[in-house]
Amino acid sequence: MKQKFSNKWNSSKQPRKQRKYLANAPIHIGRKALVATLSKELRKKYGRRNIEIRKNDEAKIMRGEHFGKQGKVAAINKRKMKVAIENIQKTKKDGTKVNIWFHASKLMIINLYNDDKKRLKKNLNSEEKKNVHDKK
Repeated sequence: MKQKFSNKWNSSKQPRKQRKYLANAPIHIGRKALVATLSKELRKKYGRRNIEIRKNDEAKIMRGEHFGKQGKVAAINKRKMKVAIENIQKTKKDGTKVNIWFHASKLMIINLYNDDKKRLKKNLNSEEKKNVHDKK
């Protein structure tokens, strides 16, 4: 039987192989695939196009039935690679409300949760590097 996951795997054009790679990836590698685009203002501020989504970030839904709705990220499921947003729920037949889960690529981050110092440093460093390259 072939090995389920390999760090040496480079890339493939075949969607089935891409899906297999992410499905079998360990959580610490799959976490990096939970990336959402930044709004235009945040792109200018941090000099990045996208960033890993985290709990308490404010996100806007860009695809599907709930297009345009926004709210705070309530929960993240690393194993399923899905994100739940506060107050976007569906009602089951018995009357209970359940979160709707979205893939991070279908979301846009409007506001970052700024309590994590390491996360901000990482982004500010990339902005400083970009400014240095612009001066040259």
